[in-house]
Amino acid sequence: MLITVDVGNSHTVIGIYEGDRLRNHWRISTVADRTTDEHGALLNTLLSAAGLEEGFRPDGVVIACVVPPLNQVMEQLAERYFHCAPLMVGPGIKTGMPILYENPKEVGADRIVNAVAAFERYACACIVVDFGTAITYDPVSANGEYLGGIIAPGIEISMEALTERAAKLPKIDLGAPRQLIGKTTVDAIRSGVIYGFAGQVDAIVGRITAELGADGIPVVATGGLADLIAPHSASITAVDQELTLHGLRLVWERNL
Repeated sequence: MLITVDVGNSHTVIGIYEGDRLRNHWRISTVADRTTDEHGALLNTLLSAAGLEEGFRPDGVVIACVVPPLNQVMEQLAERYFHCAPLMVGPGIKTGMPILYENPKEVGADRIVNAVAAFERYACACIVVDFGTAITYDPVSANGEYLGGIIAPGIEISMEALTERAAKLPKIDLGAPRQLIGKTTVDAIRSGVIYGFAGQVDAIVGRITAELGADGIPVVATGGLADLIAPHSASITAVDQELTLHGLRLVWERNL
């Protein structure tokens, strides 16, 4: 079995693979000051719920982490609780994908494994849109090259900024708008957020495909709020919440 861990700024996603089958996966909050032992206790609880006893030893652990204070914590977690040195996605590991960035070290590990997974799945030019703390757009060429990307503020931090800077606007639970033109403040905010970000996706994807000269290519969305935006976007062709975990498994296999 393989343990895959994607540590993002807001959430950490953990998966267990048996071969190429994702057996279990969980999404937990990322807490930058959570200790190795706190992570270990939480992970043991999750594994126990999945029918895996404490002391379970996987064949490997592969980790993508974009929160620098947690890099060492994650390494210690694998070594202390699973008795193996983890594969940390970063410079020097084999991905099978050329990174056409001026400085490849600047690209987040999650963006690389997303691109690897998308190209493996579609085997053609494609675009990954990841709705995380930031929204990232990562195009891949028909030759399987990571071309670069676009980074925009994420949905949740945009909403936080709106309610913090506009005193009369309330914090709301994000959901699908009942109609385009809101008849309440809550509905008005929901329309602005959902249709605004869906419009952003369509505009940016349209510009990317025009620049690449590749109309009609797959656009796969992932990340916590992808399911909320995708139905209102004309350009997103699929939602895959397991994309990053799938990419981590592929990268681990390529480094055996």
